[in-house]
Amino acid sequence: MTTLIALQAAAADSSGDSLISRFADWSVHLMEVIGAPGAALAIALENLFPPLPSEVILPLAGFAASRGSFSLFEALLWTTIGSIVGAYALYWVGRALGRERTRAIFGWLPLVDLNDVDKVEAWFDRNGSKAVFFGRMIPIFRSLISIPAGITKMNQAKFLGLTAAGSLIWNSIFVLSGYYLGENWKVVEDYADVFQKIVIVVVLALLVLWLVLKIRKARAKKAGMQGTDSAQ
Repeated sequence: MTTLIALQAAAADSSGDSLISRFADWSVHLMEVIGAPGAALAIALENLFPPLPSEVILPLAGFAASRGSFSLFEALLWTTIGSIVGAYALYWVGRALGRERTRAIFGWLPLVDLNDVDKVEAWFDRNGSKAVFFGRMIPIFRSLISIPAGITKMNQAKFLGLTAAGSLIWNSIFVLSGYYLGENWKVVEDYADVFQKIVIVVVLALLVLWLVLKIRKARAKKAGMQGTDSAQ
């Protein structure tokens, strides 16, 4: 009971956001009731729904291990299993979607050139292994990287191995931080939050740059067509 109270206090202090706080409380309850497999379930859900924060759940799992709810080895093992399960589910979303449906969806979007889609697909065919491995250690992309792996039908054993390796590294950082920092684990969450915000800013900046280039290209193409019509 003392462990449960300590974990609930840590979860309550993790964020002012009600959704995240409720998810953290629920995760704490799972870990207290069914042990380390509860952490696995929470992390699997976090993979399926990226807004849910692994940066909160993983340190809490480490904190629970430091309190004796389960061993550190169990915390690392089960959180990694949860990561693999969640990633594998999204891999099959990509497999179900397939190349043709993906092309149809992107072809329907404004400003999207299917040649660019082909280039991205070719890039993933060449660099998919690195993308899956390192993608597991980048916020937001941790979950999303599984979908193109499924779309391109990456070898399942290869995908699972790379996912397990990347997830183990990411999970170990946060679980060990929660384990050794104890009640001060929130320091790690603060740094992770800054890292996530940097990733979001970079992604938004690249998206804006892409939009600007596409609009300029479309205007230049339109101007060229008008010039040709005038010459005729």
